Amino acid sequence: MYEKLIIERINQTLRIKQNILKDNELIKNIDEIAKAIINAYKENKKVVLFGNGGSAADAQHLTAELVNRFYFDRKSLPAMALTVNASILTAIGNDYSFDKIFSRQIEGIGKGGDIAIGISTSGNSKNVIEAINVAKKKKLFTIAFTGRSGGKLKKIADICLQVPHDDTPRIQEIHIMIGHIICEIIEKELFG
Repeated sequence: MYEKLIIERINQTLRIKQNILKDNELIKNIDEIAKAIINAYKENKKVVLFGNGGSAADAQHLTAELVNRFYFDRKSLPAMALTVNASILTAIGNDYSFDKIFSRQIEGIGKGGDIAIGISTSGNSKNVIEAINVAKKKKLFTIAFTGRSGGKLKKIADICLQVPHDDTPRIQEIHIMIGHIICEIIEKELFG
């Protein structure tokens, strides 16, 4: 009944991946992100990740890969998703605003040299932008995972990884693929 839709979605994802393979700038950005995180870990720094909805789930997923393990047993790496503590999120949302749910946390725990990864398919999520701005003021290295346009995050993040597509589910699929590649590079470099 839905065979055509299934095939089209798979083909759509394959086309995006093929476009990425032709995009030397995007490949270079993935490599630069991995190097930045590796250097931060070598300096005993941490990685914080954040986003909304599916991007919040992606932040948590990639945090688990760093803290626990990816391909092989190794020591835990310091990473945290700023999306998981309901008491913190609702307190900040209630007392300040939803736009500050991540920036207030970075204000409290972010240290110079840490890595802040904001995930927003549009690149325009106000709370992600606010957090990246605070992270920059605190001298964290800032990375944005976005869709094609990069939105406002493109102008403020140290590196903006722009997936060459406009459809949110396809962008999120590619964010996880790229996140997995980065986790693999980190493990190989630090523990391989």
